Amino acid sequence: MADVRNVELEIFEIISNGGNAKSTAYEALNEAHEGHFDEADKLIEAAHQELNKAHNTQTTLIQAEINGEKFEKSLLMIHAQDHLMSSISELSLIEQMIKMLKRIHRLENQG
Repeated sequence: MADVRNVELEIFEIISNGGNAKSTAYEALNEAHEGHFDEADKLIEAAHQELNKAHNTQTTLIQAEINGEKFEKSLLMIHAQDHLMSSISELSLIEQMIKMLKRIHRLENQG
């Protein structure tokens, strides 16, 4: 059986990395609103790196369960999954918003 504290630590890593990804994506959106598209792109890449960390931790937990490790499913774990999924969705939406801002910026400056 997996050590409960290790599982809880991994759950908190998912929450933390997912939250970092989401907040970094919103920073990128703010930069894009200011016309700082290079900085926005760098922040989006950083957000993806944070999401990858969260996803890798999630995958570790899933593989452990597949391999027969038993650990208690908790409200905290459900919260981590929910947090990760919302971060993925918001990052995807923010990327599309930045694309629109780039297009608007380009069209406004064609004149």
